[in-house]
Parts: sequence; C-alpha cells; structure tokens
Amino acid sequence: MKRKKLNKFFIYLILVIFVLIINLPLISMVGTSLKAEDEVLSTSNLFPTKISWVNYQTVLGKTPFLTYIKNSLIITISVTIFSTMLAVLAGYALSRFTHKIRVFGLYSRLLIVLQMFPIILLLIPLFIIFKSIGILNTRLPAILIYITITLPFSIWLMTGFFDGIPVELEEAGTIDGCSQFQSFYLLVLPVSSPGVAAIAIFSFIFCWNEYLLASIFLKQDNLRTLPIGLQTFIQQYTSAWGSLMAASTLTIIPTIIFLIFMQKYIIQGLTAGAVKG
Repeated sequence: MKRKKLNKFFIYLILVIFVLIINLPLISMVGTSLKAEDEVLSTSNLFPTKISWVNYQTVLGKTPFLTYIKNSLIITISVTIFSTMLAVLAGYALSRFTHKIRVFGLYSRLLIVLQMFPIILLLIPLFIIFKSIGILNTRLPAILIYITITLPFSIWLMTGFFDGIPVELEEAGTIDGCSQFQSFYLLVLPVSSPGVAAIAIFSFIFCWNEYLLASIFLKQDNLRTLPIGLQTFIQQYTSAWGSLMAASTLTIIPTIIFLIFMQKYIIQGLTAGAVKG
C-alpha cells in the first residue's frame, strides 16, 4: 500500500514539474509584471524581490488599455455569438437535410475549400469595398471578416457533431408532440453542447488574438484591439517591458475566465446523453 502511494506521489511530482516547465513563459510574464522598472532591466529572476504594482498602475491609468480591451470585448463577443448561432443552424441543416437537398452536399465540400483559402488575398478588395460603403472607420469590418473566417470551420465541426446524434432522438420527440424546431432545441442542442462550446471557444480565441486584419481595418486609436494595443509598448529604440508584461497579463485574464465558464457546458454536454442502464 505504501509503495502504491509512493508511486502515485512520484507520478504527480513529475506531472507538476512538466506543468511548471510548460508554463515557464507565463510565470516569467507575471513575475516581470510585478517588478519595478529598474529591477526589470537589472535582474533576470523569475520573481521580484519586492512586489510592485507600478506597471499595472501605468497600464490602467496612463495608457488607453481600457479602450483596447473594450474594443476587443465588443468585437469578440459579437463574433462569438453570431458565428456560433449561424454555425449551429447551418450545421444542423447540412447534417439532416443533405440527403434531401443535393446543393447542401456541394456546399459542405466548399466549406473545406473556403477554410483553405488565404484571407490575405482578399485584403485589398475588402478594404476597397468597406471604404466605398463608408464603414471603414468602425468596428463592423473586423466583425464581418471574423465571422466569415470562423464560420467554415465552425459549420464543418457542428455538422460532424450533429451527424453523431441519432435521428431516432428527434423521432421520439416527434412522437411526443414536438415540432422539428422543438426537437432540435429541446433534445438535439443540449446533447451537442460540447460542439457548441468548442466552436465558441475557437471563435473567441481567434478574435481575441487576431493581429493582421485588426492592424489593417482598425487603424484609429479608439478602435484598436488588444493585439494592436500591446504593440504600442514596443517602440523603435526602447521597450517598456514591465508595462508590456502587465498588459499581457491583463490580456489573458478574460480568456481564462471564458474557458473556465465554457468548461462547465462541455461537461454538461458530455453527460446530457447518459442513460441509466
């Protein structure tokens, strides 16, 4: 019994060491953000000798960081909601009606082609179109482009999830008096919540971290998102490393909170279809 506990202890110890090694850049980032500016430049220790909040005070009080995070939240949440809703409806239609409507089969194949198409080839045409319709200096171009980019993969993923759900589940709902939409909403959607959570996480993380398109279509300072805002801490000749690490630490907090929140729905979806034998 003691040997079994000892083996278990060493296994957990090895796992903890691996976790610390993998998260070393993250630990270094948080530690550097808590150092004073002179200590950032003079030492290479992971942790500060004395905790200082000056970098966070600088980021939150002397830079437009809150504006950047507001823009990122507005764009990311909008894209995540619309992309998830459209992907769920389209994925269900492709899964259930492809055998009835042949065009759906062709469309599902085109989704893979769209996913492989490099968006960088469309930057100039998109820029001209958005400028001609007068929405260039707004958040709308980024929202529309992000939805377009995330939809093909999200639809393809949701189609696979719905294909794995037996049609008999909906037939049972129909026998009980449910309409097609009620069967979808009350029976199919709860079981497919792991897929819904997966595409929501994919959309959220993509929009939160995207840099190239944001740097082109969100040039005004009051429209910039966090990836563009973080670049402002790096200048040509000097870099505010302490402030940059503090801003980076604050940037990852919403993502961690979102993942923790969505994890609950993934677990619920995995257990929703469990049947006691």
